[in-house]
Amino acid sequence: MQGFSGGVGISASSTTAAGIQADWLMTPVTAKAAVHLIPDRHEVVLENGLIRRTFRIAPNAATVGFDNLMTGETVLRGVKPEAQLQFDGVHYDVGGLRGQPDYAYLLPQWLEALTADPNGFQFVRMETGKTTERFPWKRPSRVADLPWPPPGVSLTLHFAPPTGKLPGLKLAVHYELYDGLPLLAKWLTIENSGTASVTLNTLTTEILAVVEAQSIVGQPERWELPNIHIDSDYAFNGMEPREANKVVHWVPDAQYDTQVNYDRKTPNLLECRPPIGPDLTLLPGKSLDTYRVYELLYDSTDKERNGLALRRMYRTLAPWATENPILMHIRQSNPAAVRLAIDQCADVGFEMAILSFGSGLDMENTDPAYLAGLKELADYAHSKGIRLGGYSLLASRSISPAQDVVVPLSVQPHGPTFGSSPCLGSQWGLDYFRKLTAFFEQTGMDVLEHDGSYPGDVCASTTHPGHKGLGDSQWTQWTQISDLYRWCRARDISLNVPDWYFLNGSTKSPMGYRESNWSLPRAQQLIHGRQNIYDGSWFKAPSMGWSFVPLVEYQGGGAAATLEPLSEHLDAYEQHLVQNLLSGVQACYRGPRLYDTDTTRLMVKKWVSFYKQHRPILDSDVIHLRRADGRDWDGLLHVNPQLKEKGFAILYNPTGRILERTLSLPLYYTGLTKTARIRTHDGKPKTYTLDRHYQVAIPITIPANSFTWLIIE
Repeated sequence: MQGFSGGVGISASSTTAAGIQADWLMTPVTAKAAVHLIPDRHEVVLENGLIRRTFRIAPNAATVGFDNLMTGETVLRGVKPEAQLQFDGVHYDVGGLRGQPDYAYLLPQWLEALTADPNGFQFVRMETGKTTERFPWKRPSRVADLPWPPPGVSLTLHFAPPTGKLPGLKLAVHYELYDGLPLLAKWLTIENSGTASVTLNTLTTEILAVVEAQSIVGQPERWELPNIHIDSDYAFNGMEPREANKVVHWVPDAQYDTQVNYDRKTPNLLECRPPIGPDLTLLPGKSLDTYRVYELLYDSTDKERNGLALRRMYRTLAPWATENPILMHIRQSNPAAVRLAIDQCADVGFEMAILSFGSGLDMENTDPAYLAGLKELADYAHSKGIRLGGYSLLASRSISPAQDVVVPLSVQPHGPTFGSSPCLGSQWGLDYFRKLTAFFEQTGMDVLEHDGSYPGDVCASTTHPGHKGLGDSQWTQWTQISDLYRWCRARDISLNVPDWYFLNGSTKSPMGYRESNWSLPRAQQLIHGRQNIYDGSWFKAPSMGWSFVPLVEYQGGGAAATLEPLSEHLDAYEQHLVQNLLSGVQACYRGPRLYDTDTTRLMVKKWVSFYKQHRPILDSDVIHLRRADGRDWDGLLHVNPQLKEKGFAILYNPTGRILERTLSLPLYYTGLTKTARIRTHDGKPKTYTLDRHYQVAIPITIPANSFTWLIIE
């Protein structure tokens, strides 16, 4: 048996799936993540009662099993290397076993005959432990009580280069398996303990021969992919996970000769690799941690259920995203305007104020007097219980030809993502990040709204101090922006970022956002706002998204699009407040003030207080009832089986007539099984019996151009 060290959750016993007595999405799974060593089979197993991954560790290390214990399905159909790397132009497999006779399926009796590749990295030892935090997080009391790091176990497989190659290089392949979640993480650590530099040209950190989701002879217009969510913190230029994730590639498996597809083009091989590079030079004594890959196995093809699983994953991996402050966008940065906004926020119960785009705030200003004035405002906000921060634009602007990204014609698509962009590795870029960190250290502000965040642009410059050329430019810029966000997370600086940076510390991104829609007439804004919330909450928890409320004119639209004077448009203002707060989605209320009369003030305060009274359930997951179309009712249902208020339905009527309906309310995810006590508004509760589909039929009446809500206990 090859080397073994460490020991959390190790037992030298056969692996058996722990019984799952209840739905893991509603009841905590009692089985904990564990590592099992099986000496007689030369195997080590990671499992947590929901999923299981099995590794063969002789004659080399390789994944030989990946099982969905929730469904009984086998995910894996073949053995591949654990990773693939290119050093100084030479390709190397990491682990893996050769000789599988058929890649349509994998039989245990074949394993003894499989052999190691002598030209690849060889397994030398392994160790186990507990999960560790990816980066420090200064936990505030205002976020959900979720553990950090997520509890679970770790397994590290150590590999050595082939004999005579890459002297002094060490490679570790890390895995983490989490308690109560069908989720596995994987990443690599590469250490140069030799005396010579080595260049990592390319890397693929995960290779899985997965059972195909679709088996057809011809070529479809669009392939169905395996029912697995693969994610990564190497993400940018996207407002949802599939769009932002840049390392996941589903490709045909050249070794799968027996597949049904005539041209053998079924996308059934998962490869996780960056689009370019990293082309990094490791100096002697230096090491590198790669991006992380996350593998979430679904137990259903139901869109709602898979969305609930995905949202659970993000709350687990990014618990800071459960922070959900009620926030205002302040249009002006002069002290009088800021103090007025802070006073109004504190008065009606808002919790955060952001000096918005166009306010005049300049985070790149290093003048001590300027920074001292902003510190006074931050101190004043904090004395009122308000977090204060501001807006900074990064990528979607031009600095100068010497500082901007240089994109060669050979790179597709041509040009920067936003038309113009500074290179984060230019001298300007390095200075920008230094100025931003100094700004927060010297002002005490605690919110960064970072627009035009790094979108993945490459740069061919060879004179920028932060990268050496085209090959390493994306990796180094991603590292630069990620380091800033992680720095913010360690200092409790909230991050509103219109890209998918949650796994690197971001707290919010748009729930759904098209700027020009907020210059539409008020009634249309309301419909679009609810559509955004409905659509965005399939893959975001309510706290992860923000909406928008233009208290003043925004990009045109005139009086028909504007809420100011607020007291003259109380109906629309109230609808905005209700549909955001009662969906658990905070909006950027952009203007100079939150109220103009005492009547307006009391209305705002009423709904803020209502939200805070029901905050636990309103911040909980949503079940999608009916999407807004302006023709009939629409609404959402919040669910949380762990609370006294197990459900909260918010229903809207955008029509000019009273709507009377009998609503089939799906209560499965409330955890209720027989009866439910339901009350409309603050009325007396009525008991309903759930049918065999965990639904109740309940009559509802929604006033014209208004809303109603139901509380389920």
